[in-house]
Amino acid sequence: MVRKPLVLLTVCLATLTINIGTMVVNVALPSMADQLDASTKDLLWIVDGYNLAFAALVLAMGSLSDRFGRRPALVIGLAGFAASSAAAALADGSAALIAARVVMGVFAALIFPTTLSIISNTFTGRRERASAIGLWGASSGVGVAVGPVMGGFLLAHYSWHSIFWALVPIAVVALGLTLAFVPESRDPDVPRIDRPGFVVSVAALAVLTWTIIEAPGRGWGSAETLTGFGVAAVLILVFIQIERAVRNPMIDVTLFLDRRFSAACAAVTIAFFALFGFIFLITQFFQFVREYTPLETGLRFLPVAFSIAASSVIGSQLAPRLGTRAIVAPGMALMGAAFLWISTVPVGVTYATVVIPQMILLGTGIGLVTAPATESIMRVLPPARAGVGSAVNDATRELGGTLGVAVVGALFSSQYADRLIELIGQHLYPATAAKASESVGYAHAVAAQAPALRDLVDTAFLDGFNLACVTVGVICLVGAAAAWFALPADRYDPLADETAQAHDAQLTARH
Repeated sequence: MVRKPLVLLTVCLATLTINIGTMVVNVALPSMADQLDASTKDLLWIVDGYNLAFAALVLAMGSLSDRFGRRPALVIGLAGFAASSAAAALADGSAALIAARVVMGVFAALIFPTTLSIISNTFTGRRERASAIGLWGASSGVGVAVGPVMGGFLLAHYSWHSIFWALVPIAVVALGLTLAFVPESRDPDVPRIDRPGFVVSVAALAVLTWTIIEAPGRGWGSAETLTGFGVAAVLILVFIQIERAVRNPMIDVTLFLDRRFSAACAAVTIAFFALFGFIFLITQFFQFVREYTPLETGLRFLPVAFSIAASSVIGSQLAPRLGTRAIVAPGMALMGAAFLWISTVPVGVTYATVVIPQMILLGTGIGLVTAPATESIMRVLPPARAGVGSAVNDATRELGGTLGVAVVGALFSSQYADRLIELIGQHLYPATAAKASESVGYAHAVAAQAPALRDLVDTAFLDGFNLACVTVGVICLVGAAAAWFALPADRYDPLADETAQAHDAQLTARH
């Protein structure tokens, strides 16, 4: 007998493990910059090495879990995540840490679509499935809270290595619960992996991310940067052609003709683009500009985390009754308003009266977007193909997160570097000024020896911070308008669950 509450608890803990692994590293970035002598570009890769592997592999991993079994996929994923977390804890340099983070991303890509696939196969009615997905989405919000707080506590007592050691027992507990409570399920009719599509999709995302992260140093208009964007665009077009031509594509691109699917994917992508970019920047703002300790920084993430968790549950309950569009579009508008407000913060901003309301506004918007949009994506495919649907949903999350860190980090890095050279270039040796422009941590270390430079360094930081926030805010507002026109107003009668299941059967025949 399947004990649904225990199955849900297990997959939520597995999801929480991944989200802690994603978020815990951000609060440790300043410590890594100091102890590893890491540049801003190194920090971007420490974050995005994980995100890149996750986003690149999640589609293929979703199909594998459908075909060979969701329970063994979750077991292998959690065991590998624990082992690679231990490897990250043992790293003694930026390159080794980036490599370990990439491996962590590989196993996270196996875990994440499997959890959502298990939910879709365990909770078959739309009403109970929407509630389960809401709680699953809330676990992401809890991860946003637990990751920074746990990381801050550990960094207050130990080195940055401890944040990765702490992930090991959490993954092991989730592994034990999986073996005890998760039933086996699979779809034997899932075809083999589309190898050409897989290779091209990985190459396209890798080239795009690499180009964005390297652009500040090479120049946005340089031949290398323009070539990188051109190669990425060509690879994306080739991927689309491959998927349309092969008998068993990695993803059926015709799914994007369904507005519930394509518009919801775009909404999730933008939401995680905003969230990951925000966390990357605000962590450094708190620790470098405001000089909070890692633990103080982690605790200050609680408002955004709890608001994501609460609004995920609320949004998943309201969307079936009011329609996906009526929840997602206002949620994106809240995100845009929050970022434009955040872009105005000064160095001495008051946390209690300004930053907390900003975080609540942002977190509420993210939660209202992600859970209803995820449920919309999952409704397009039948439960037997839930791995594909969950993989697409997870791919949009990680693609958004990867590009969020890359784009926001690159915009910040470019503006910060130019402004810093302008402000303090004449006060320092050229080599010192150049290194300070590449690393915020090094710039503040220099300013600590020359207090007169501190205000100039903070000014350069806020110039980059504000530009990045305004950019993300505008993207969110444009996304809100697009969501309002593209998403369907698919209200749901709670008493007509049978009708929804019949509709799923029709979709099964169509796809």
